[in-house]
Amino acid sequence: MNETRLFVLAALARRGPMHGHQLRRDARLDRADLWSRVKPGSLYGALHRMSDEGLVRPLRTEQDGALPARTVYEITDEGRRELAALRDEALTEVDIRPDPVDLALAVSADLDPALLRGYLEDRLAALRVRLSRIEHQPDRRPPGHTRIDDLVVEHATMRIRTEIDWHQKVLADLDHRADCG
Repeated sequence: MNETRLFVLAALARRGPMHGHQLRRDARLDRADLWSRVKPGSLYGALHRMSDEGLVRPLRTEQDGALPARTVYEITDEGRRELAALRDEALTEVDIRPDPVDLALAVSADLDPALLRGYLEDRLAALRVRLSRIEHQPDRRPPGHTRIDDLVVEHATMRIRTEIDWHQKVLADLDHRADCG
């Protein structure tokens, strides 16, 4: 499942022709990196690849003042078919990936307990920062915000809170083991 392709094609289908900078701005405003694996910096390359594949096509070039010229792209009929296929794949595929931390934890018996605790505390702090960023999402609602957008943010928030709870449980278990042994 290529989330970047889905994001670009959906944005062009929903909002109409755009240039890469507009897509990148929309991804930043939507905070797409908080609830998906879409990275704003990858959108330009994706646009070029999808243009080569006939999923989008250059419509025109715009230039405002001294800013660089920007190519405006539109979605093609083939791009709309790809969008439908990607959306279908995303809605029907259940993709709960194993977290590498589980494997690392399983093979950490020889690791200094203080070092392991430090790693887990760092991860917990990073998760709390991510939760804080996503909880402030409602303060930055873009135009056209819908209830579905709220549900997407709620889903991401719930997943992060669950990760926080699990990390706290692991740290408590490490404390319990230290007290017992």
